[in-house]
Amino acid sequence: MPDFKIVVSDPQAYREMKIVKVKVVGDSSVDYNDKMKDGFELPLIKANEKLLNELKPVHGVVTIRMVKPGTTDKVKITGRLIVDNNIQDGEAHVNYELLVNKTGVSELEGYIFRSPSWQIRVNDERTRSLIGLKIGDVFDGSVIGLKNVKLRICGGSDNSGLPMRPDLPGGVKVRLLLSGPPGFHPTRRGERRKKTVRGNTITVDMVQINTRIIY
Repeated sequence: MPDFKIVVSDPQAYREMKIVKVKVVGDSSVDYNDKMKDGFELPLIKANEKLLNELKPVHGVVTIRMVKPGTTDKVKITGRLIVDNNIQDGEAHVNYELLVNKTGVSELEGYIFRSPSWQIRVNDERTRSLIGLKIGDVFDGSVIGLKNVKLRICGGSDNSGLPMRPDLPGGVKVRLLLSGPPGFHPTRRGERRKKTVRGNTITVDMVQINTRIIY
């Protein structure tokens, strides 16, 4: 089966986003299985119901943004929010191993908010339903665990990093004279350049599919 990384964009997240300061705690009781490590499932983030009601993550996905101690490096953990009313107010718990690997510490301050985008890998029989779809087509979000959600394909790239173009039919790989994205970003007005790009149809050569939630 092809291995697709599906990127989901939530266009309403920025308009409805509330950012809350929290204490991020590494907790060994929070599950972190092999599928989460390999990107096939989102990791878990536990918080109490009060924080859930503040954030209102419609699709249950939140991001914690932190700064790695002793550096200016920003670190993010995006995961599925699970309610646990044993968690204290102002805290968010993630797996201990995950937090230490990301930040080098088991506790630190961070900011939590509804995720504007996230990604998930799929490489089983569900990928068959995506082969042959085109930019602009819509598919059921249950393919990646989003129930009652429709996703619109808005782009993607192949295993060489070549982007899909909506104006190029099929799953072909060709060299075109381009004046703008996707595939070429001019640095001066009127600039054009020949670039290799992919057609607008998903094939087994794709590695990333960019999607947007339809409201």
